[in-house]
Parts: sequence; structure tokens; C-alpha cells
Amino acid sequence: MFILIVGCGRVGSAVAKEALAAGHEVSVLDSDPLSHERLDKDQTTTWEDAGGRFTVSAALEVDGLIEAGIEQADVFIAATSGDNTNLVIAQVAQRRFEVPRVVVRVADPRRAEWYADQGLHTICSTQIAIEQALQLAFAG
Repeated sequence: MFILIVGCGRVGSAVAKEALAAGHEVSVLDSDPLSHERLDKDQTTTWEDAGGRFTVSAALEVDGLIEAGIEQADVFIAATSGDNTNLVIAQVAQRRFEVPRVVVRVADPRRAEWYADQGLHTICSTQIAIEQALQLAFAG
């Protein structure tokens, strides 16, 4: 399975490493060339020697998405730190490039719910934290 991850912060790099270790083809796109260091950290080989791809580009640039392999992607994961960027590029992946499975990281629970209703697979750590805090607060 070919997975394209946009955003190479803590979340994106961790998902990328796990996916590559599980035997998937993985391409990561990030605007910061230094974010590549997260992919090599604590590894016995470089990201590229292990079979990973890395593209330096802004997430909203279609040429960068194409260079990173969006046209071949089976899964697209939007994992930047910005909700607006993630939601826009997820819709581009879903509608323009018809990526079969699109996963988007969203911090705002209301937006996550609305976009989930539009067919995007949303992950909202804020909502998860709220639910867990309430469970712990009222456990007894």
C-alpha cells in the first residue's frame, strides 16, 4: 500500500516510521527540509535507504503533492499542525486526486465532526482528550 503523509512533525513522522516498518511504501511531504531529521532519528539506516521518500514542498502546492506521489496514493494522511491546511489538502486528495482513503488531523471537534460527515476520516485529539478527562473526572 502506498501512503502519502503531509506533515513531518511528531505525528506525521511517527506514523511514517510505523507504516514503513509495517512494509508499506511511504512518502512524506513537508515544507521544512530539516523535518527530515525526525525520520532518521533512532533508526539504523537513513529514511531513503529504508525505502522511504521525502519531498520538500508547501502542502498546498499541487506540484509538490504530485512529486510526492499523490497520484499513486492508496492512503493520504494530512498531519500538519494547521486545521485549515489539513482540511483543504484532504479535500484536494479526496476530490481532485480521488485517493481511496483520506485521513485528516483536526484539532477543533466541531470541524472534525462536520468534515467526517463529508466523508473524510478525521482524528481529533482534542475530542479524545475531552472524553478521557470526563471519564476520569466522573469515574468512581
